[in-house]
Amino acid sequence: MTTRTRRETVTFARPFRIEGIDRLLPAGGYEVITDEEMIEGLSFASFRRVATMIMVPAPRGPAMEMISIDPAALGDAQRLDAGAGA
Repeated sequence: MTTRTRRETVTFARPFRIEGIDRLLPAGGYEVITDEEMIEGLSFASFRRVATMIMVPAPRGPAMEMISIDPAALGDAQRLDAGAGA
């Protein structure tokens, strides 16, 4: 099965929360990693998302954690962040 990984940076203007992460995260840029697999048997290339992760600062120290998240929860956090400045 063919897989691909997409990486993007999302930016939050204010501290925020994402469902599934038990702490407040600081404002800033966060790397979001999305793994997708190709849907076989189609006459065109099409992929489905199989995992979404975000890189966040560890609770203590300089380390980073990769945490699996629901993409809808990320979208909710982004909408709240955008709406807070309005």
